Amino acid sequence: MEHFLFSLLLIIVILVFISYLFLFLKHKLNFTGANLPPGKIGYPIIGESLEFLSAGWKGHPEKFIFDRTAKYSTQVFKTSIFGEPAAFFCGAACNKFLFSNENKLVAVWWPSSVDKVFPSSTQTSSQVEARKMRKMLPSFLKADALMRYIGIMDTIAQRQFAADWDNKREVLVFPLAKRYTFLLAAKLFVSVEDPERIRKLEDRFEILSSGIISMPIDLPGTPFNRAIKASSFIRKVLVEIIKQRKVDLAEGSASATQDILSHMLLTADDDGQYMKELDIADKILGLLIGGQETASAACTFIVKYLAELPHVYEKVYNEQMEIAKSKAHGELLTWDDLQKMKYSWNVACEVMRLAPPVQGAFREALTDFVFDGFSIPKGWKVYY
Repeated sequence: MEHFLFSLLLIIVILVFISYLFLFLKHKLNFTGANLPPGKIGYPIIGESLEFLSAGWKGHPEKFIFDRTAKYSTQVFKTSIFGEPAAFFCGAACNKFLFSNENKLVAVWWPSSVDKVFPSSTQTSSQVEARKMRKMLPSFLKADALMRYIGIMDTIAQRQFAADWDNKREVLVFPLAKRYTFLLAAKLFVSVEDPERIRKLEDRFEILSSGIISMPIDLPGTPFNRAIKASSFIRKVLVEIIKQRKVDLAEGSASATQDILSHMLLTADDDGQYMKELDIADKILGLLIGGQETASAACTFIVKYLAELPHVYEKVYNEQMEIAKSKAHGELLTWDDLQKMKYSWNVACEVMRLAPPVQGAFREALTDFVFDGFSIPKGWKVYY
């Protein structure tokens, strides 16, 4: 019996060793080739994913990049994240190269974990869905449409300032900015204002946003597993809202220009086909999560810089007060008022230049290409 158990244990150890050796050799083969960028590839499958994610969790995502540009190259270095060989492009020249070769040398790519958190009802990838959204959104975001939203934005802002900012000695800006952008998105995208429904959705979105870019370990209690469950819950709620909206549109109690949900329900594609309910839920879910994170980060950094630069704050304050004095009591902001906020707009643009709300994004190499003397093989992922 002891001999059998020992033999079984030995076989297991040998199999584990062979499996690891196979993974190690496969991992090394992904980084073979002439003139590859310098860098570190880490362990098989894991690569440097933990270091990359850890820097973001600690609030300093740039540290992962700065440490490696200082050690390897200021322009491009190689690594392995999310089980993929990758090249990190750093600096304005790199970004210009990538943007000018979009869909020629590189195309949008997301980790496979994103497709699991945001499963598509049409069985297409997140890249294909992103292209569909870029084609659909411009008509919803035209200038005349944006003009209609200003009063809504002003109303929600005033309401939130009165509830969460007024008479407070201290506020945590980022959570409040996230709440404001979520309330705004819920209103503009699906016309949801019910406090109880907002609270349930907001709680799930917090779980979802914290688990999107995480180690794709789908085990109970992991951030990734909790994000998948949160995504499923939100999609069910959205489908309920969509079903009700179809009824309201048929009865005439909802309008075609009410929000992006009505726009999606009433807009056909090039083949004359209308989107299915689950497909619309997928699109709105992506818009809600994407819009909330980027807009709230931008708002937070604007407040941060205004607090640190009192002379800039004073000019912004004076410009805003001039507009406020021209308004009657209870009168909401208009498009013309926004055109007068020239200095405030320049401040917002400069803040987003100094602290971009999106730290980076992924692309995939469509073919072999050379940049700055380094070869980037087809299939490699590019982060910029």
